[in-house]
Parts: sequence; C-alpha cells; structure tokens
Amino acid sequence: MSALPPELHLYFSLLAVFGGACVGSFLNVCIHRIPRDESLIRPRSRCPHCDAMIAWYDNIPILSYILLRGRCRQCRGPISPRYAFVEALTAFLFAALWLKYGWSPLTLVYMLVTGGLIVATFVDLEHMIIPDRISLGGILAGVALSTALPALHGEAQPLDGLLSSAIGLLTGAGALWLVAVLGKFAFKKDAMGFGDVKLLGAIGAFMGWQGVLFTIMLSSLAGSLVGLLFILSGRHEWQSRIPYGPYLALAAVIWIIWGMEWWDAYIRWMSGA
Repeated sequence: MSALPPELHLYFSLLAVFGGACVGSFLNVCIHRIPRDESLIRPRSRCPHCDAMIAWYDNIPILSYILLRGRCRQCRGPISPRYAFVEALTAFLFAALWLKYGWSPLTLVYMLVTGGLIVATFVDLEHMIIPDRISLGGILAGVALSTALPALHGEAQPLDGLLSSAIGLLTGAGALWLVAVLGKFAFKKDAMGFGDVKLLGAIGAFMGWQGVLFTIMLSSLAGSLVGLLFILSGRHEWQSRIPYGPYLALAAVIWIIWGMEWWDAYIRWMSGA
C-alpha cells in the first residue's frame, strides 16, 4: 500500500469503518431474509415483535442499537445483539482489509468475500444451513473474478487466474466431499453437510489451493477445540451436530488478511530455510 499523508490515511480508515458498518447493516438483512426466501429489498426493516417499520434514524449502524439500548422504540421489545455485533465485525474487518491492501480492486473483492462469509457464518449458526445463494453464488463469482482479476491468485493472465481458481475450487469441494462420503460410510450417517462442501469450493475459487489447505487445517483445529470445550462444559454431547461453516469462514478471513505470510513462514520452516 502506497504511503499516504496521515490526514488521508485517517480519513480512509474511518471511511472503511463507516462503510463496513453500513454494509454490516445490509448483511443483517441477508442473514434474516435469505433463509426465509424473502426479498432483500422489500419491505423495509421492521420490528420482529410488533411489526412496526423502523425509521431511518433508528437504523443507523451500531449507534442506534446503543441509543435504543437494544430495544424497539415502539414496543420496547428486545432486539438481538447480533445486529450490532455483525455491524461492528464488518466495520473491523473492512478496516483491516483497507490497512492490509489499501484501496485496490483486490480490497473490494476481499470485502465481497468477507461479507459473504459473515452471512454464511450467522445463517449456519442459526439455521444449520449454508444457503446456495452464498456458496454456489460464491463459486460463480470466484471463477469470474479470478478470470477478470488474476492478481487474486498472483497471476498476470486471465487464463492463469481461471486455472488457479478451478484448481482451488476442485481442491476445496473435493476434499470436503471425500470427508463427507467417508464419514457417512464409517458412521452410517451424514458426517458433514454438503453446504460446507460448496462453501469450501467457493473459498477455493477465490483463494486457490493454498488457501484451501490453510482453511482446512485451521478450521479443523478451531472446530475441534471449540467442540471439545462445548462437550466438556456439557453444552453438547459427543454425537451433537456442530456447524462447521463458521470455522471455515474464520480460517478463510485469517488467510485473506494474514495467511500468505503464515504460509510463507511455514514453507520456510518445513524447508529448513
């Protein structure tokens, strides 16, 4: 990222935060409506308790939630803290992407990917599904954008970007598909949802096979640790189904922001350099 005067750097950092919070507000709409097959445009946002329309001044990201103390202005019914959390998380991640990559086509693509991963995470946590609009849409977008912007894969030519995207897609979807098939054969029940298979395929389409391997390793470690903690705390049993999508999303976002440096360090360590 080219050096900017401190004033401009601060301005663009705040712009990334504010823009991220606004996008987070829209992501909340997606999280609520996509699993219900509702329009993302109409009707306007309403209170889930009294169905009152939410005024624009009560829909300011993060700030409105704080001022209203997490309650509807009309009926005082509680509003889930998830709304403010998603807005704050998106603001934080967009700022991190801006600080990492500056304003570039790569930044915009990674913001798009991050937004999709946030939606997939919270839908999976609530409904135990990953919508095809996110996973299959991500696959199509990943292949198309990798061809139009081969720099996503460190390539210069569109066909090279397309090839890297295809390899990442097949590596990601193929690896989890094999786990799902073998798991069903071994345990006589579904060991993994095919939504996870499609989501990792989408991640691979954007990030290539290196990103897939990193995502599998880190998500498996994180999922195992959290699952073990839940079991030990009595919140889950050994046979309980635990959504895997959030761990895939977490690992993919870490790859986008820090993963390449970690990958290079790992390769140097493995090679003894």
